[in-house]
Amino acid sequence: MTGRKRYPERVATGGARDGGPGPGSAGAGGAPVDGTARPGAGGDGPEAPEAWRGSESPVAPRGPEAPAASRGPESPVAWRVPDALSARVPAEQRGSGRDDVRLLVSRGCAVSHHAFRELPGQVRAGDVLVVNTSMTLPAAVNGRVGGERVVVHFSTRGADGRWAVELRAPGRAGVTGPRPGGPAGAVVRLPGGRALVLEEPLGPVAGARLWWARTPERVPELLRRYGRPIRYGYTERDQPLSAYRTVFATPSPDGSGSAEMPSAGRPFTAALVAGLVRRGVLFAPLSLHTGVASAEAHEPPYPERFAVPAATAWLVNAVRAARGGDRAAGGRVIAVGTTAVRALESAAGADGVVRQAEGWTDLVVTPRRGVRVVDGLLTGLHEPEASHLLMLEAVAGREALRLGYEAALQERYLWHEFGDVHLILRDEERDAPNCFSNEW
Repeated sequence: MTGRKRYPERVATGGARDGGPGPGSAGAGGAPVDGTARPGAGGDGPEAPEAWRGSESPVAPRGPEAPAASRGPESPVAWRVPDALSARVPAEQRGSGRDDVRLLVSRGCAVSHHAFRELPGQVRAGDVLVVNTSMTLPAAVNGRVGGERVVVHFSTRGADGRWAVELRAPGRAGVTGPRPGGPAGAVVRLPGGRALVLEEPLGPVAGARLWWARTPERVPELLRRYGRPIRYGYTERDQPLSAYRTVFATPSPDGSGSAEMPSAGRPFTAALVAGLVRRGVLFAPLSLHTGVASAEAHEPPYPERFAVPAATAWLVNAVRAARGGDRAAGGRVIAVGTTAVRALESAAGADGVVRQAEGWTDLVVTPRRGVRVVDGLLTGLHEPEASHLLMLEAVAGREALRLGYEAALQERYLWHEFGDVHLILRDEERDAPNCFSNEW
């Protein structure tokens, strides 16, 4: 998500486009390179990380410096994505349906090209697809600070009921730009006579992008009435909220959801899911609510709320136990999206056993940390600066990732949330030399 995509412009879609409030990663500060997840046994889950409890302490990187996704030789890939390879409208408006996208398959260092509808032929009976059921929220709302028009992006609900928000400056044609956050005590007027009050920044005051805000009513109701999806400047036009929701999306009891779509699940249709089930593929749900990614800075992921149900933990453990130590002999655990990787790995202990977990995670998956549970990943194509590439490298290895992205560019695959997808599977002959490596 989720570290997630970074774009030069962000647009608030729908409704009036004269500016207004319109949540990856939500936070301003930092997360440790190998941050520890905070799984719990259910209920209210573990205590949220200090930065997300609304404490007075600024959020600051803990432990080693958080990874910039493209910092010289550490970057697993280096390229520029041509503007022509940005998917500007949803697949169903370019072709015959949501699943009318291409599928790049990396098996170790071997690369092949397929239609996404051929996914059932690329997986096998006994595989389990771990899917994020978080529902995308209409997280952009128009507002004003005094006489200044702003776009409010609602990012993440904190443990104390406050919301992390980002204020954006409206521009022409609905494009928004960065705006200094704050100041503390500022009142943001919202539609319908409502308002929120900025209380404190998430991180050092200077340059803080996200601020904790108190709102007088339940935010989900506010978003339902006045919100619209967050969209980016490369897209061609506004889209309905349904275009930003996946077939797996399920409403949360408290109205929480994702500010940005868990887009790896977007190409799935009910018919394709049924075809996978007929093939013997299993599905395991979990949730991770994404926040607002930075449109200008390439920030690493920050703490996010997640939940891994007991049934999902049991199924993943059963699939792994059934194959013993031979990955080629049984089902594989394939995460649908980087958000699913983050949530599942957050619930996995050092012994590789997944346990029911609920709460906040500040885990950042890197090649150094590696993955304990995930055997494969279905994901979109990421910008060269995206910190998600380190997660992909942890799953695939640097050489496999480089070869896959070279092929995607050569074959003109489409990037971003409405674009094509990439299935990454490890080489089952044994992480082939010169292909798989967790060194960086």
